[in-house]
Parts: sequence; C-alpha cells; structure tokens
Amino acid sequence: MVEIEVIVKALCEVYDPEIPVSIYDLGLIYEINIKEDKSVDIVMTLTSPNCPVAQSLPNEIKTKIEKIEKVKRATVKVVFDPLWGPEKMSEAAKLELNL
Repeated sequence: MVEIEVIVKALCEVYDPEIPVSIYDLGLIYEINIKEDKSVDIVMTLTSPNCPVAQSLPNEIKTKIEKIEKVKRATVKVVFDPLWGPEKMSEAAKLELNL
C-alpha cells in the first residue's frame, strides 16, 4: 500500500501558478484517503471559486498521483466548504509569502 508521505511529497511538487508555494503548503488539500484497492481520493479547495486554474489544477493533481507506482487510480474532488483562507497555510508558506 502506498504511504501517505509519498502522496504528500507528490502534492508538494504541485504549485499554484499565481503563488510560489505548493498547494499542500497553501492548505488547499483537505483530505487524502488511501483505499485498500490502491486508489487515492483527494478532497481539495481553491484559493477562490474564480481561480483561473479551477479546471486544470485538479487534473494536474490526479495525473501526478496516478504516476506513483503503487497507486491504481486517483480522484480529486474540489469543495468550497469550508472556504480557504490564509490561516490554512503552513508556517513555511507564511514565511515564504512574508505573512
């Protein structure tokens, strides 16, 4: 079974195109569920419902996760409840953005 750390590492390689911080450190990833059938379900949000990459970013994440050797399939669900806010960012992201 794939380990959560491998999934997180892959998510840390995906960046918001407008902010020089990974989507994971931005706090856009709400849930990572690894199932016994080797599928991975990700629940995420965007910094804004009008985000210009609202269509492409989930597909980029799905592709990235499915490239992991032990992952059979990935699904990405975008939600807006709860809404994203800067308080969801990691300390590293806040330092990177001088917040």
